[in-house]
Order: sequence, then C-alpha cells, then structure tokens
Amino acid sequence: MSKCLVCQNEISPFISFGKMPLANGFLTQDQFKEEYFFEMKVAHCSKCNMVQLTEQPTKELMFNEHYAFYSGTSRAMDQHFEQFAQHVISDYINSDNPFVVEIGSNDGIMLKNFKKANIRHLGIEPSENVAAVARGNGINTISKFFNKELAEEIIKEYGKADAFLAANVMCHIPYMHSVVDGIKTLLKPNGIVMFEDPYWGDVIEKVSYDQIYDEHVFLFSVQSIKYLFEQHDMEVVDVEPQETHGGSMRYVIAHKGARKISENVHKQIKKEIALGLHLPETYVTFKKNCEASRDKLKSILVQLKNEGKRVVGYAATSKSTTILNYCDIGSDLIEFICDTTPIKQGKYSPGKHVPIKPYEEFKKDYPDYALLFAYNHAKEILAKEEEFKKMNKKWIMYVPKIGIK
Repeated sequence: MSKCLVCQNEISPFISFGKMPLANGFLTQDQFKEEYFFEMKVAHCSKCNMVQLTEQPTKELMFNEHYAFYSGTSRAMDQHFEQFAQHVISDYINSDNPFVVEIGSNDGIMLKNFKKANIRHLGIEPSENVAAVARGNGINTISKFFNKELAEEIIKEYGKADAFLAANVMCHIPYMHSVVDGIKTLLKPNGIVMFEDPYWGDVIEKVSYDQIYDEHVFLFSVQSIKYLFEQHDMEVVDVEPQETHGGSMRYVIAHKGARKISENVHKQIKKEIALGLHLPETYVTFKKNCEASRDKLKSILVQLKNEGKRVVGYAATSKSTTILNYCDIGSDLIEFICDTTPIKQGKYSPGKHVPIKPYEEFKKDYPDYALLFAYNHAKEILAKEEEFKKMNKKWIMYVPKIGIK
C-alpha cells in the first residue's frame, strides 16, 4: 500500500505497466547499460478521486539541461497557446500594469504572446536548455522549481500576479500542496489560475493509456482538482474541455468566493459520475481494455513483419515510450522512428532502443506503414503527409481505436 499524494489516504495500484524508462530519456548506445528504470504502477484514491503513479523518478532525473521536448516545434500548438493567451488577456486581465506567471513555460511558446502585448511576465522553467531558448527570444525566464518560497521571492521583485498559468505541467508535480501554497501566496485577491492537462475522463473513454508515463504523476479529473484546491481555500470556477494531447481539460481556479462558479463545473462533474470515475469497477475494466489494446497492436505489427512489410514509427514522443515498452515493440517490428527534433536524432528510444532518425529519412524512402505516435497531432500530420497516402502507404493508429487508415 502507498499513501495518496493529495490526501494521504491508503491506495493500491489497479494496474502495472511493468518496468519503464524515462519517457524523454532518449539515449546513445554507450548509455544503454546505465539506463534508469522504475515500475510504473497506477492507483486511484477512493477519497479524493486522484489517479496517480505510486512511484516516480526524481524531478532532477526528468527535467534537466538535457530535456528533449520543445513546445514550439508544432504549429498547431503554437496557435493553441496564442488562443490560450488571448483568452486570458481579454477575459481575465483588467488591472493596470498586469503581471502573468507561467510554470513549465518551456521555450516561451505561450508567454511570447504576453510579451507581444507588452504585459509583464515571468516564465519558470526548470530545464535549463529550453529556458535558454526562451531567454534567447526575449522571454523573461528563470530556471527553478516553483514553491511557496519562490512565490515570495517573485512578489518582492514583481508584486502579486493577475494570472498564474500552466499547460501540461501541473500533472508532472508530485509535491502539489507546496505548489498550490505558492499559487495562493502569489495570486492577487481577484487573480485567476488557469491550467490545462491531459484529462482522465478522456483516457478512460479512449483507452489512451500512453498518457501515463513518468512525468505524469497525476491524471486529473474535475473532482480531484476540486478536492485539491479546496484544501487551500481556492475553488474551481470554470472548466473548458480541449482537444489537445488527445483530450485535455482546462481549469480556471480562484480564491474562494472571489468569482462566480460556472455551470460548466457542475455539468462536468455529473459527466464524471456517469462515466464512473469514482467506481472501482471502472478501473478493473480499464486494465482489461489496456491489455486488449496492447495485444491487438502487437499482433498487427507481428503480422505485417511476417508479410515482409516495412513499418516505421512517426514522432518520437513521450507517449511512444509507454507504447513501445508496455507492448514490447522494438526494432525487430519497427525499423526506426522519424522525428524533427534535432536533440533526439541519432539517439535511441528509451527502453526498447529503436533508432531515432531525421524526418528526411522517412520522406526519402517511404515505408509500407507508419505507426503514428503523435496521434494527438493526427489532423495536422495527415494533412502534411498527403503524398504518403497518395502512394498507397498506410497509417497504423491506436487511439481511439486500433486500426489501419
């Protein structure tokens, strides 16, 4: 038994994905022998409804100067964060000389929109290599981990914040009470917190278990976020479902009583109850669905190999690490994974050690099939790869259903 990271209730795993490496731990051959693994087990807390990993690598192992994810590489995400920023500016900021803080600000993909609007801003990005990219683009960024102590330092230098933002970051942080303490301290009386993360309801419905990896210590629902913030006299005042990352939820949070609670919050909680996110049997079914999905994907790849077909992975994502390792897919079944991120090219995938090659290798000699690991960008990718389809080549998809397209 473990203790829930949010409420200290005793929890036990409903599924284990087995030994997992760091999701973004792309490595060279000489690093194979020293590669880090942990057992990736997931539990649901019956008291606060938080879904969480029962073991996670240290934050320094996951987020450091070698971090291999840059947000700015996707045009679709660039547009998404521009809209996110505009939403904050037009609907929530109305003070003189406003100040906006974002944690996990990466390469500044969101904050550049506040810079453009001449709004004071501060990015807090612990991975020094991506923070350096943001600073190079004129985004005010520091490389630290956020907590109450840092919040107090920020107030001394900049004053309190009108908005505290995060995108695909909050679910990474196991010491969440320390972060929420910091937010409460930093936020103006009428300020708002707005963050979005992969949504557990979508993971259940789509069996998108690849949303579960080392960095995602939590998989949030509205009920679990409501419980967490209420412990700190804050409340969820609105929720906005998003299509990003295969299904996300955006949460708007304020000091208790500061803002009216939207009907959207009540509606979403009703949906979660109908979906059975609070029921033990939901998690038994999810485990069975994960196992069925794993077995079907592996059998398709084995069959294609037996038919002499060439299969290549498309996009070396964090999600692909869970898929490759849980499904036991190696370079015997997919030749290589193509990716446009220079820091990943010439390296090998975590755990299964599939070669990562530049995108140009994919274009140079199309395989018969491409296994799409970045399914959350499927619309953007399929539009870009019309030539691949015209040549009668096919995509292998695994969310929301496994099949060939």
